[in-house]
Amino acid sequence: MTCYLVTGRIPDLDWDEECEEITRIAAEAAAGGAGVIQVRSKPITVRQLTELSIRIAAAVAETNPRTLVLIDDRVDVAAALMPEHNIHGVHIGQEDLDPRLARAVLGDDAIIGLTTGTLELVEDANAYADVIDYVGAGPYRPTPTKNSGRDPLGLEGYPALVTASEVPVVAIGDVRAEDAADLAATGVAGLAIVRGIMQAEDPKAYAASVISQFSGANER
Repeated sequence: MTCYLVTGRIPDLDWDEECEEITRIAAEAAAGGAGVIQVRSKPITVRQLTELSIRIAAAVAETNPRTLVLIDDRVDVAAALMPEHNIHGVHIGQEDLDPRLARAVLGDDAIIGLTTGTLELVEDANAYADVIDYVGAGPYRPTPTKNSGRDPLGLEGYPALVTASEVPVVAIGDVRAEDAADLAATGVAGLAIVRGIMQAEDPKAYAASVISQFSGANER
């Protein structure tokens, strides 16, 4: 989970071209060692999300079978595609299906992540520590990708969340490769990146750089 790609939209392409390009980027990130691909890419229809998820999961399975593919928000889509289509679980937000219900629907083997971002939300998430696998916490910086309404955490915000959380914490919110070492030092389990990888000239190299810098910081 050191490097975690959250897919995003690509403007100025028709859907077929966009779907193909997002799939290519996800497969390259997996080849670079990204441990998780979260299929988000809002706003798209449920059918588009399903199509994109199937295509990404197939490409990722071929490139790096160890990479997990998660569906954003839609437990129903994840349930429909697991395990036949190489979908491993779901990442849900505070307004989505209750994590216990998500676990009941998806089963014991699914990976379930939950969005947080404040100490209160992390502490509340501990009530679900037996049914979730990790929490996402952000934003690290202000980001146009998703307006959470929460203040940016910055480096100084993560140690308290890591200490309070009973499950691994993944940092998100305009996280970049050059932040990897500093964020690793806060105790987070990994970095969720959208634009850095989506806009990279070489997504494979970008993902590998994130992992190298993050792992190197933890080895010091």
